[in-house]
Amino acid sequence: MGYKNRLTEGESAVLLIALEFASDKHRDQKRRDRAGTPYIHHPIKVAQTLWNPGRIRNVHVLAAAVLHDTIEDTDTTCEELNSLFGSEITELVKEVSDDKTLPKTERKRRQIINAPYKSRGAKLIKLADKICNLDDILHAPPADWSGRRCHEYVTWSADVVSGLRGVNPALEAVYDRIFAMLLKYYE
Repeated sequence: MGYKNRLTEGESAVLLIALEFASDKHRDQKRRDRAGTPYIHHPIKVAQTLWNPGRIRNVHVLAAAVLHDTIEDTDTTCEELNSLFGSEITELVKEVSDDKTLPKTERKRRQIINAPYKSRGAKLIKLADKICNLDDILHAPPADWSGRRCHEYVTWSADVVSGLRGVNPALEAVYDRIFAMLLKYYE
């Protein structure tokens, strides 16, 4: 196994601290699937998707992936993240976080409009997040979502991902495969 497939001891520590932090912050949250899966599975899955098949080894991107919903969905502040993880990880998390003070339709619109202008790291995290969300719709959809609601999410995600294209062909291929399966299923 070559160096590019490994994290240094310090990088591993950052990632483990991010996992512990996110686990604590999301401890009372569940996914909306029928099983009520613990929420922390989602950010871990996003980081795993970046690692493989995305082949991303940048610890800042991986840690930000684990932390990507902490500002948006918990009481975590930017100051708290910055003090623990530094500005690079904090900025990535901020960049992929929706402003929850805005109406949902506006947040979704902004994701589409802003996608092409995100940093490379933020694009990678957004793309992996969309892959994981589509995979959840395919295998464990939110219990209260109709087929129509699932179809709307799937088609909206394509608009976001169109602005992320060019960042990682392997991730884009995974997205395209799951998207095609879901489009057939929800036609």
